[in-house]
Amino acid sequence: MPSASNLSHRRTHNLLLISKLLSLRDTASPLTLLLDSLEQPARPLIREYIRRARISKVHVTFVSFETLKRPDGVDAFILARRKRSSDVVKEVANAYPVPESGGAPRRRLIIIDAINPLLDRRGPDGPVHLPMFLSSFLAPVNPTSTPVQTSLVVTYHQDIPILSNQRPYSPSNLSLLTYLATTILTLHSLSHVLAQKAARDRSLAAPVFGLEEEQEGVIIGRLDRLKGQESAEGVVIEMEHRRKSGRGVVEWYVLPPASHYHPNEAKEVVTLLDDHPLYRRPEEEDEHAAEEEPGSTFELKLTERQRREREGVVLPYFDAQQGDGPGEGGRILYDMGEEDDFDEEEDEI
Repeated sequence: MPSASNLSHRRTHNLLLISKLLSLRDTASPLTLLLDSLEQPARPLIREYIRRARISKVHVTFVSFETLKRPDGVDAFILARRKRSSDVVKEVANAYPVPESGGAPRRRLIIIDAINPLLDRRGPDGPVHLPMFLSSFLAPVNPTSTPVQTSLVVTYHQDIPILSNQRPYSPSNLSLLTYLATTILTLHSLSHVLAQKAARDRSLAAPVFGLEEEQEGVIIGRLDRLKGQESAEGVVIEMEHRRKSGRGVVEWYVLPPASHYHPNEAKEVVTLLDDHPLYRRPEEEDEHAAEEEPGSTFELKLTERQRREREGVVLPYFDAQQGDGPGEGGRILYDMGEEDDFDEEEDEI
């Protein structure tokens, strides 16, 4: 079991990492892939990206393939449905004002609400070449102008089947996206995660929901809210971040609903899944509290019964101090028992 210091270091390190990724600091992730499903769409996480970008004064360009209404806080809204990929790239480039040369580097966020329509061979200009298409957004608009730190967030719907339009031995589009992305955020429903953990704690098979149930007519899984789980709201984020050194970081987080905090809240609202009160069992909380105490090969504590019995023992020197007269205070009182071996000759000496 990891020590308390390791858990504290992991909590501090990974919370700082997710804060940097969502706030687009230091270009921690040029390409972020959001994997959502019908069970848990990516809209809450996209709204969190826009909220943080608005606080940090980052220019947000929203490329819409399925969103009809312009989201709040977006600087440029581009309808890309039924358009060629080359035309979409031009519109995205023209939507950002060219900064003046010599100025400070600026930041830009480009959000694609769904990449699935571009991966279908029925598009207007045929299948799109993903590496070239995505890199065109990250390339500078004008090399002579002030550099722009661009971050790209792409959403991929895992429940939508895509017709195969590639060669037999070429990787799938999802495999290619996961290979290109520096950060992969898979979204889960908090209620479903709690139900699966409750089943595992009882050594039962974890339930499945939605299309994984493989039942006719079931698209979205239904889960009745259990008593005492009124706070089981939010989005579970499974993060896989790849550093420049090649080391990967995997962690699970919980993003609370937007109604639980102020839109201009600067304090970090994302927490670790292990710290959620409904995810951690009382037994685990007791074990976590015990980890903070120094380990030992024997028990250092006394129970309440042992403490009472210890306080009721009267030591011999207490009775000896009650003697009257000089020299009586140092007398030792001892009562012989049946098991004692009395030697008369030794006593005479």
